[in-house]
Formats: sequence, structure tokens, C-alpha cells
Amino acid sequence: MEVPVKLICLLGLLLAVGVAETAGPCGKSSPDDESMKLAPCLIAAQDEKADVPGSCCMAVKKIGQNPSCLCAILLSDSAKSSGIKPDVALTIPKRCNIANRPVGYKCGPYTLP
Repeated sequence: MEVPVKLICLLGLLLAVGVAETAGPCGKSSPDDESMKLAPCLIAAQDEKADVPGSCCMAVKKIGQNPSCLCAILLSDSAKSSGIKPDVALTIPKRCNIANRPVGYKCGPYTLP
């Protein structure tokens, strides 16, 4: 009876490790999938002088709670193919006046202002 319990525990541990290894900076979603949530930010991420829509600020505030996910999105293939300028996109949290933004966070070669 003791062997099946140990086997079940071992399988549970292996499953937990496997799930943890598949989670990326945005959890189970890929940065490319998560980038769709930032669609309202497209113009503001290309032009630093453009107004930032409220829907963009709400999305950035939510995703920005996980700075590594936000960074992965900004450096993703989807962002690059959309014409996103990472140095401009990183100014959006400040332009939205998000108080708890990750100031000074390194995102590749960029730093959040």
C-alpha cells in the first residue's frame, strides 16, 4: 500500500515541475498572445507625442504588475512586426501616470523611466 502512495507523490512532483518549466514571463500565455491586450496602445507605442487612450493605460497597468511579462511583450516578434518602438512604448506607464510602475526596470537594452 505504501508504494502506490509514493508513486502518486512522485508523479505529482514531476507534474508540478513540468508545469513550472512551461510557464514563461507571462505565465501560460506567450508574450505574442498577451500583446493583443495592448492593441489600444499601438499609436502611443510608436509616437511619444501621441495621446495614450484610457483603455491602453488600463491594460498596461494590469500587465505591468508583472514587469517581466510587459518587457517580453515589448520585445516580442508581434511588437516588432507592428512597428512598436520599445523605447517609446516603455514611456507609456509614465505617460499614464501609473504610480506603482516599475521605474528603473531593465528591459533588454532599455530602462523603464
